[in-house]
Amino acid sequence: MDMSERKVRVRFAPSPTGPLHIGGVRTALYNYLFAKQHGGDLIFRIEDTDSTRFVPGAEEYIIESFKWLGIPFDEGVSFGGDHGPYRQSERRDIYRKYVQVLLERDKAYIAFDTPEELDAKRQAVENFQYDAQTRGQMRNSLTLSKEEVDALLAAGTPYVVRFKIEPGRDVVVDDIIRGEVVINSSILDDKVLYKSADDLPTYHLANIVDDHLMEVTHVIRGEEWLPSAPLHVLLYEAFGWADTMPRFAHLPLLLKPIGNGKLSKRDGDKLGFPVFPLEWHDPKTGAVSSGYREKGYLPGAVINFLALLGWNPGNDQEVLSLEEMVKLFDLSKCSKNGAKFDYVKAAWFNHQYLLQQPDAAWCPAFDKVLREAGIEATPEQEEAVVRMMKLKVIEYVDGLGNKKKRNISFASDLWPLTKFFFVAPTEFDRENDKFVRKNWKEGTAAEMQQMLTLIEGIDDFSVEGQKAVIDAWSEQTGIKPWNAWRVALVGTGQGPDMYELSAFLGKDEVMSRMKFAIETLK
Repeated sequence: MDMSERKVRVRFAPSPTGPLHIGGVRTALYNYLFAKQHGGDLIFRIEDTDSTRFVPGAEEYIIESFKWLGIPFDEGVSFGGDHGPYRQSERRDIYRKYVQVLLERDKAYIAFDTPEELDAKRQAVENFQYDAQTRGQMRNSLTLSKEEVDALLAAGTPYVVRFKIEPGRDVVVDDIIRGEVVINSSILDDKVLYKSADDLPTYHLANIVDDHLMEVTHVIRGEEWLPSAPLHVLLYEAFGWADTMPRFAHLPLLLKPIGNGKLSKRDGDKLGFPVFPLEWHDPKTGAVSSGYREKGYLPGAVINFLALLGWNPGNDQEVLSLEEMVKLFDLSKCSKNGAKFDYVKAAWFNHQYLLQQPDAAWCPAFDKVLREAGIEATPEQEEAVVRMMKLKVIEYVDGLGNKKKRNISFASDLWPLTKFFFVAPTEFDRENDKFVRKNWKEGTAAEMQQMLTLIEGIDDFSVEGQKAVIDAWSEQTGIKPWNAWRVALVGTGQGPDMYELSAFLGKDEVMSRMKFAIETLK
């Protein structure tokens, strides 16, 4: 069948062996972008054929990660669909049928070699490989008589089914990113496709059968799977499915920020950034690994950051919505080379996405920060602080007239910049703080005392009510109280418009802070 006539269907198929690595998130994202760009479907399949590596809670963790990230699946485990079951451990009957097909076509054979026998062979033969040259020396259905094989099977002897690879053939893998990749079959070994011990197939057989039956048109996966691609091509041919073989695209690796090699959890632990989307609690060791969600990253920022690790939209635009990514995405424009994981750039993306949020959207994360500092505030107070902070704290002019910009990347960065909204200053660093030293001089305490008396008589303590009284007083007396007032209320040269800050604090708190400053600094 012409591939152009088939509906695009891709799959993301993780194993429930632990937390989802950030590299896996990128693979799922690229599958999603490709599927949506072509009006296709994204399938979520669980590869749990290796029962010895199963980790409780891993599957649920993976599903929750994608819900948080905002990458939706069209069908699969927990999503439903017409091609299930989507969990490989529930497809035993299907795989048995196709194992038998390969045996009947002489494309596979049964091997009874014990682990001890295989180890002995590896010890005796350097670089031993179970293939066309060595299979005749082993205990399998190619060297044993039919009667011997039947007797072993009847006795319940454990066995595996191996793929029978014929040597001397150039196998061509048509890769969207890497072009034609040619591997000679002589270097491939007779991979195990099925194990009788747990009545389950290995990754190689299960994936081919599932991809075919689920009508997958494109397999987009990490570069680490490229060596297995020739085997998968041969399996498709062995089943007679060559005309529906999916096109492959092997993505570049995510590399360490410093040094060479693949990005690992150790790199994140060493440099202080997460490599998992959500916090992970290891059920075996109890160890806790940090997650992007818990670190304060916004899901859109994580998605945007990952999308540009190995792919370039072809323009200078960096901040892209998911819809824009879908429109611009091109698998053929993905790099063949690994992408350095720039965790500093990840924080930059989070900064951009924080600034795009409406004020109210900051509040849940900001509320958590406040509670950790022992502060309880109303949602209205939190939103007011965020609004003032975005206007005057992120981008602001300091008391010396210098234009400055604070790089707030996370909600947790707000606390040191907004603490004065909730906690009165307890000291004033006249010696080291130029703003305090410049704006609180001899005579300032007396001016602040006049202003304190004035404030005591203000009944309407709104921004407008204060402004009307204090501006008139300033014009009449010639006193410019703003910077000294900031010292009294904040303790240093930061903060929003003074009338807004004062209205937020309330008359009693403003007077209390002014009295403390007058007494301390006079």
